[in-house]
Amino acid sequence: MKSLQFLVIGKNPEILEILKRVIEKNEGWKADLCSNENDCYKRIKERQIDLVLLSSGLEEAAENRIREFCSQVNHNIKVIEHYGGGSGLVRSEVESCFGKPEKSENQVIHRSGSRGKTDLGWLVSEKTFSFGDYYDPRRLRFGTLRVLNDDTVEAGRGFGIHPHDNMEIISIALQGTLIHEDNLGNRTEIKSGDIQVMSAGTGVTHSEFSKDEGDTVRFLQIWVYPRKRNVAPRYGQLTLDRAKSKNRFLQILSPDPEDEGIWIHQDAWFHLGNFDDATEISHQIRKKGNGIYIFVIEGSLEVKGEKLERRDGFGILDIEELKMKATSDGTEVLLMEIPMI
Repeated sequence: MKSLQFLVIGKNPEILEILKRVIEKNEGWKADLCSNENDCYKRIKERQIDLVLLSSGLEEAAENRIREFCSQVNHNIKVIEHYGGGSGLVRSEVESCFGKPEKSENQVIHRSGSRGKTDLGWLVSEKTFSFGDYYDPRRLRFGTLRVLNDDTVEAGRGFGIHPHDNMEIISIALQGTLIHEDNLGNRTEIKSGDIQVMSAGTGVTHSEFSKDEGDTVRFLQIWVYPRKRNVAPRYGQLTLDRAKSKNRFLQILSPDPEDEGIWIHQDAWFHLGNFDDATEISHQIRKKGNGIYIFVIEGSLEVKGEKLERRDGFGILDIEELKMKATSDGTEVLLMEIPMI
């Protein structure tokens, strides 16, 4: 991509500095940082700015004022909202900003073998959607579902302290024990069968490590765009009663704090189920206009005439009810109902 001059605006200095480093790793990309709304107007007016990146901590009214000012000064200035934290989504955000709009497809299949892969030795990450060093313009997201990483972490290794912002981050532990620690005061163990949620909001820092004396950790890392930016950060965790998900879908996540599972700042419902061979299952859409994305954790599944195998993904929209059938014993399915805008 051509040379770009960024102005990154936000209130969290740690995230701003990380964004600057990430941006300037790209040849020809330069970034100025600004944490004061009044200062940003002067810079936008007096300097050659190609792209304004709205980071975390700004009030909604301030973000709207900045957008309006950019449109008045120079219609060529792109203004995009940053989600997720440091490096994971920056390139994809920028590439899609200057590229063609995503084409909405009624139905998509993402086979396990087609995923992007990062292998650092201690970490193997298989990515359904563009993330970090994996970029595919056809695989940016499915509605508000932005990240679905299938991560394997070597015992005693992990992710050091790093920030996130403006994203609902869900971790589903499949094997081993992951140690989580954050600046909200939480230090927890996430074991197989546990679900963790972080609403990153204005910014949260945390670390995750596989337990030293434990086995290799395997977990799903899922990011969902929130319905509102810059909310107060929060943390939640629960342990599943697997007996309740035998041959049925168990709700593990919803937008309602009083409902079953953990809640997030989005009109999304997640369900997990473990099914015997030939079990027929159906899911009724909770909110009109939502789509469904299915991820087969183990086993195999038949849906809409398609045979899905282990770690395959399947997304569909414009539907009120989805019927499916397990085609092997021990078929474990994650069903995510998510807004498509």
